[in-house]
Amino acid sequence: MKLSTALTTKQLFFDEDGFLTDPELWDEKMAHQLADSHGIEELTSQHWHIIKTLREHFSEYGAVPMFHHVSHVNHLEKHFIENLFHSHREAWLISGLPNPGEEAKTYM
Repeated sequence: MKLSTALTTKQLFFDEDGFLTDPELWDEKMAHQLADSHGIEELTSQHWHIIKTLREHFSEYGAVPMFHHVSHVNHLEKHFIENLFHSHREAWLISGLPNPGEEAKTYM
């Protein structure tokens, strides 16, 4: 579904679940605006580290990583990402990544 949005001057495309359909359209300005629209007032260095990790994993494997693994390899507490972004789904969405699919969304 095509949505016009005030997020950026680019015309963006989101699916019915609010995920960006083309990760190449994402930029840092958009991340700030997406975060703000999800109640995260400021993206800290911790947010950016997780965003970078998620985007790199997706770029390399084309799939959602296990979030507990991301926490483990980054020496973070089990629920750190969930608490930082309010949910794993929001971390994925703010990272500008596409819809991970129905199965992945069930454990996000």
